[in-house]
Amino acid sequence: MLKFNIEEKLKSAVNSFAKSKGIEEEVSFTVEIPPKNINADLASNAAMLIAKKLKVNPRVIAQELIEALQKKFSSEIKTIEIAGAGFINFHFTDAFLYGELSKILEKKENYAKQETSKNEKIMVEFVSANPTGPLHIGHGRGAAIGDSLGRILKHLGYTVVKEYYLNDVGNQMNVLGESTKTRYRQLKGENIPFLEDGYKGDYIKDIARTLINEGKSFDKIDFREESHTRILEGIKNDLNKFAVTFDNWFSESSIAVKKDNAGFTEVDKVCCSLKEKGFAYEQDGALWLNSVKYGDDKDRVLKRSDGRYTYLASDIAYHKNKYERQFTKVINLWGADHHGYVARINAAIQMLGQPAEALKVILYQLVSLVRNGVPVAMSTRSGEFVTLKEVLDEVGTDACRFFFLLRAPDSQLEFDLELAKKQSSENPVFYVQYVNARCHSIFKEYKDNGGKPADFNLLTSKEERDLIKKLALFEDTLLICAKTMSPHHLTTYLTETADIYHRFYEKCRVLGVEPELTKARVELLKAVSTVIIKGLNLLGVSAPEKM
Repeated sequence: MLKFNIEEKLKSAVNSFAKSKGIEEEVSFTVEIPPKNINADLASNAAMLIAKKLKVNPRVIAQELIEALQKKFSSEIKTIEIAGAGFINFHFTDAFLYGELSKILEKKENYAKQETSKNEKIMVEFVSANPTGPLHIGHGRGAAIGDSLGRILKHLGYTVVKEYYLNDVGNQMNVLGESTKTRYRQLKGENIPFLEDGYKGDYIKDIARTLINEGKSFDKIDFREESHTRILEGIKNDLNKFAVTFDNWFSESSIAVKKDNAGFTEVDKVCCSLKEKGFAYEQDGALWLNSVKYGDDKDRVLKRSDGRYTYLASDIAYHKNKYERQFTKVINLWGADHHGYVARINAAIQMLGQPAEALKVILYQLVSLVRNGVPVAMSTRSGEFVTLKEVLDEVGTDACRFFFLLRAPDSQLEFDLELAKKQSSENPVFYVQYVNARCHSIFKEYKDNGGKPADFNLLTSKEERDLIKKLALFEDTLLICAKTMSPHHLTTYLTETADIYHRFYEKCRVLGVEPELTKARVELLKAVSTVIIKGLNLLGVSAPEKM
């Protein structure tokens, strides 16, 4: 933890200095990786913030602060300098960087893994697409984000469960069954109209055709169950191909249909409880959630006047179940079109007695497809979207996952199908994977004659130092991913690491130089390979040794 270790140590030192100046409240300064044009390893605005409180010249405070810091950071920091109007720039000692390099080589794939178990049990619930049709590319983006986030959190020492919530009850499932039944009858030659609100995709015809080919008697077919089973099997196959795994598949029927000995479902019980506690009330024959009290723009119906529960009622029972399973943090990944749903779920979990921070909803934008810069139609007149399977079949899992993770979830994502297939440095996933392949081609040629351990003091060029420093920021990057709940920081990090590696490769010959220097540079490349492989693995992307 290159940056975070320094940052934590600085907090104590800077606030002690501020207290000596009569400032009692904590100074909320920043420690940042400066832009490329700034010759420094870290930069902080601490002196400027202290000077502002004291109403004195920032450069004067910066000089005093530097004097207070130099002795405390002698092992990690070589020099501390004033920059500009009062920024403080830090330069790492070589020994500090070499120590991080040694740590990577020692821990290998466990580098940045925090063995100490966090006092948090986290559920990441994602995809959860209704089993009424195949996954489309929007679901694919949610799957890539959720799965990668789960991998990163687990690597950082959290107990993580990845869950898929199956909305397998309600009228939608009845409509699904009727849609398949109608297609079955049409394929059998009956001249009947299709359902006005039915599922029109070709996959319904495929299911009906399969049922006909299996020779099952019409009156013995449970069209609802057959459709649900086959669609769910397709969803699982697509996710498996996409390298996405779930620890648990949770069925809505277990809380909305299954009854206890007294004849009540979990949805019945949670709605009764909310009413008893004054969080829900009856009006016009319906049961309403008093969500306005917790920041929603209006109260929401839990139970309609005809006695049918809403999706919200089931979702509240589902979230209650999550907390009953001792999850301290629940992360939901939803499409951006669910933004209006966030306030009512936030309200509900607080009514259940959970703190607001026990739930984190990540909204992700959908994906727009382009081919050579030209938009690709996302849906047909029948309402069928481009499926995840279609994209996977065309560009492969690695490119698909990497591209889905190029941007923050709340950013629009343009997916260039032709770029994703290119075997060149233009393709970001190929560009990163090629680093590992190039490293392994060197490993195959290198003959280690034993002798002394590698002398990292020989790695003195700017390119070598930049590469070591970037590798040492791997754990910091994972911590940022966890803090922001977005794996895209890791994708960016790996791309930047590839940039630095390729500059190193151009300037620093590995084989054919002095044996001691070759050995040191080969060890550096082993560390590069370790970080690239681990980083790609956390994104669900492979790291081939040959390309």
